[in-house]
Formats: sequence, C-alpha cells, structure tokens
Amino acid sequence: MNKTLTQSVLAVAFLFIIALAGTGCLKSNNSASLLPVLRTSDVVKDAADTSARSGGLITENSTDAITANGVCWSATNATPTIADSKTTDTVLNLYFVSRMHPLKVNTKYYARAYATNAAGTAYGSVVEFTTGADLSAKVGTVSTFAGSAAAGFDDATGAAATFYSPQGITIDASGNFYIADALNSAIRKMTSAAAVTTITGNGTIGYVDGSLADARFYAPQALVTDATGNIYVADFSNNMIRKITPGGVVSTLAGSGTAGYDDGTGANASFNNPRGLVFGADGNLYVADRGNNLIRKVTTAGVVTTFAGNRAAAQVDNLTGTSASFNKPSGIAVDASGNLYVADSFNYSIRKITAAGVVTTYFGKSTHRIVGTPSAISIDAKGNMFITDQTGRVFEVTSDKVLIPLAGLSATAGFTDGTGTSARFASPQGVVADGNGNIYVTDAGNNSIRKIVLPSL
Repeated sequence: MNKTLTQSVLAVAFLFIIALAGTGCLKSNNSASLLPVLRTSDVVKDAADTSARSGGLITENSTDAITANGVCWSATNATPTIADSKTTDTVLNLYFVSRMHPLKVNTKYYARAYATNAAGTAYGSVVEFTTGADLSAKVGTVSTFAGSAAAGFDDATGAAATFYSPQGITIDASGNFYIADALNSAIRKMTSAAAVTTITGNGTIGYVDGSLADARFYAPQALVTDATGNIYVADFSNNMIRKITPGGVVSTLAGSGTAGYDDGTGANASFNNPRGLVFGADGNLYVADRGNNLIRKVTTAGVVTTFAGNRAAAQVDNLTGTSASFNKPSGIAVDASGNLYVADSFNYSIRKITAAGVVTTYFGKSTHRIVGTPSAISIDAKGNMFITDQTGRVFEVTSDKVLIPLAGLSATAGFTDGTGTSARFASPQGVVADGNGNIYVTDAGNNSIRKIVLPSL
C-alpha cells in the first residue's frame, strides 16, 4: 500500500473514531423523526414548599434536534402534559434541571419531564409529590462542642481540646466520633461527652505503616468505620486509603503514594487526592477521588476499580457511570436503598448514582448555586440527608425531600453560636448525625467541632 493511500485510510479511521466518541453513551435512533426517550429526575422541594426542583435525562434521540424540554406538572392531571404548567429549560450534556413554581402548600402534584423534537413530544415517567406546610422557619441551634478558634494539638475535653483544620467526621455504633484532623496529620477520637484523644499521628507529616505510635499520615480528609471496628482513612496528600485495626495496626489498603489514575490491587492502584469515603450496600468502599473527578470502588481486599466518572471536569449525567462526569467530588454517602450521593463541589450540586451506575443530578447546577460549594454528605437512619456548604452553611434534605437551610450564612465567615442564619461557620467540612436528632460538623476554619440540634418538623 503506498504512503498516500495509507495516510488516507488512517485519516478516515481516525475521523470515524472521533465520530463514535462524540456520541457518548446516548443511544441514537438512526431513523429520522423518532420521539426522544427520557427519564424524570427526583423531586426536591424548597422549605417554603412553594417551589420544587426536578429535571430530566435524555437517554435516546433521533437525528432531530431537541426543540423544547423541561418539566410539566399538575395537581389534577395524573399524566401532565405541556398543556399544563411547564418549565422551559436548556439541555446541558443530555440532562436538564427545572424549577417548578409556583406551587400551593399541602397539595399533591404529578410531574414528569418532557422533550420535543420533529416527531413530537415525549415524556418521562410520572413522579408524585406532596407539598407540606411552610418549613422555612425551622432552623438548627448551633453550639461549639469541642475545640476553639485557636489551632493546636491538645487532647482534652470540650473547649480545652484543640484541632488544626479538622475535615472528615464519622461515628461508630457506640456513639464515639472519629475525626480526620488534617493539618495535625492525625486521627482523633471524641466521646459523646466531648472528651478528645489522639488515636494515631503526632502532628508530623509522613507516610508510615505500623503501630499507632509510629504511623504517619499526610492531611487525612475523611474516615469511616466498619462493623468490626476497623477505621478506613482517605489519606489525602499521600493519595492512599489507609486502614486502622481495633488492635492498633495501621496499614495501606490501596494506593501507591503517587498521585495518578490506575485501577489495580493495593499498591498497584493510584488515586489523586481521595477525599470522601463510604461503605456501600455491597460492602465495598466507595471513594470520592477528587483530583481524578471519579468515584472509585475498593474491595476490602484492596482491589480498586472505577465506578463512575471519566476524569473530565464537567457535569454530565448518563445511564453508564463511566460516561458521566464530575468536577471535584468531595463527599459521598449512601441511602438505605443503596444509592450513592456525591457532593460535587465545583459543579455546585448533589449527584445521585444508583447501584446500577446511573448518574443523575439530584439538585443544583453551576449556573444556580443552591448549596454553594458542597463538601460532605451524611444520611441518618431515618433517611434525612445533611450537607455542608464550604461557603458557610449547613443544609438538611428531609426524608420527604424538603431542602432546609439549617444554619449559617453564605459567604459570611465567623465563629458564632446561635440559631439559623445568626450562627456562623468558617469553611464547614465534614458532617455526621448521632441517634438523638443532633448533627456534628467539622468547622475547619474555626478548628472546632460544632453541634447542631435539629428542629422538630
């Protein structure tokens, strides 16, 4: 084959590959003028219950362009159409986010996504939701549980204890808290009486496995416990997942120590600033691999695979997890049905991943920052979700899917105890609920652990 012909063949093949890549995982009906296929997103209501947010994911379309899309809703029509109330939204990477407004309180509604092309209008499945009473006056009461504004490394009780930029926090079955004390490169323990001790790490940056006294970490960011008392740590700047046994042995479960992206087992795998950790319903660890814009899965034997994300910094929903995109995912939680929820920080949104790997936007988008810059998520035994916003707020999404701003004020840092917007935080990071209707927040900029007593709803 002559050189010119070879170059032509390679050029055609290259263009064909590009064309295939551009389709992503959106199924395409090759025949013209076929109706699109789409899904309706979950509905999340606002605290006043006069508006709600949903959206859609377009999973199949023909060669015809989508000319209109959004969500339609009705209180009387169980299968609403575009002849009822509707939004008109912009498609962003196959998905769209909608705000239904105005709504009446204490009213049942039916909603579904729609999309229109040359063949007509298609609809997603119907989602039913009921608005309740106005909950906008329901706020949390904030107090300082342990630590003070001063950075330090002191084991003590309450305000006498000191931290240095605490990040992740978790709770065990006995009600003890474990804290990733990032800039002390230490793992701390805190009882329900606010007595703080150091489990491992001595304030020195490093990477050492072994006994609790000898072990070293580098800016740990998140941790989680299992049923047998092991503690797993996202060792952020060492780019590793570490394990601490009840017997006091620290080891490396996975990660090479060098920032990178490799699936594999143990030291053959690599991460890039892992930040969030949670155990999934399948018993595996799921990691918000922030620097890689990925959600990784790690078995208890240290086998690492990519569960969702494609490393691109973007907000893309998709039926296939590895065709979806995130932008600096930071926190991760799991609900009773096995769905994962991700604090997608630089997309200013909360994303949802089903057990099958379908990625959707639960709420939020970069052009409308409902939650600012979400950092962490925790879901309690009743199905209530709690979210920290690094800009200075803490939110609750109730089990009835009502979004309530609990405490703090956006872009207003401070260190003030109080109720609702009178309270102040400085870059709140981790969050966890106890069994008594309270949540605990690592207030990184204030080097303290704050307690929020939840309102009765």
